[in-house]
Amino acid sequence: MNFVIEHLSKHFDRKEVLKDISFSFESGKIYGLLGRNGAGKTTLFNCVNRDLKCDGGAFWLEEDGKRREVKAGDIGYVLSTPTVPEFLTGREFLKFFLEINEKSIVNPKSVDEYFEDISIEPEDRDKLLKDYSHGMKNKMQMLVNMIARPAVLLLDEPLTSLDVVVAEEMKQLLRSLKQDRVTIFSTHIMDLALDLCDEIVLLSHGELERVDKSDLDSQGFRERILAALREDGHE
Repeated sequence: MNFVIEHLSKHFDRKEVLKDISFSFESGKIYGLLGRNGAGKTTLFNCVNRDLKCDGGAFWLEEDGKRREVKAGDIGYVLSTPTVPEFLTGREFLKFFLEINEKSIVNPKSVDEYFEDISIEPEDRDKLLKDYSHGMKNKMQMLVNMIARPAVLLLDEPLTSLDVVVAEEMKQLLRSLKQDRVTIFSTHIMDLALDLCDEIVLLSHGELERVDKSDLDSQGFRERILAALREDGHE
């Protein structure tokens, strides 16, 4: 399966943030969307998720030579600032999510088995989500996307404010989720993208550019990325 973007464009007043972008993402891979702060990474995600109206463009899922439009249920979106119903406990939230998605969940597990999958301790499962740490809220966001199994998973800088242990747990979880879906991981941290991702894509000057990772350990590779990002910052 491929996720295809065709001729995506977006302006804010006179500033052209996304410039006629056409790109294809392959399932089974984690793509690192690398760009400076303000380069348009969140704008791109909001357009794909239809939270923001595009000026032009279309999105497709392509499989076995057939193409169809992307539906709302095809997209999972994990925000950098976790959004969870803080008036519910972790257990209540998870039970509610499982109940409303009962017909679409493949091989459902018990609530506690899901908590085990993301290392939420037993004593935390019945706490209100408002009392969860940032990292725990982020895990809950990841968990519901793991259960829903969207075809395309968008991750908007979800690891940048986590401690080392939680960030490593989240990376392992993301690697375990990548089969049969397209995962696009946005970040402005180059080392994180190189560590986690199978492919690197630069968002620079409003355009997407695939970067060959075969020589990623060379200084020349890193310097090329940094040069592109610096140039983008001086537009």
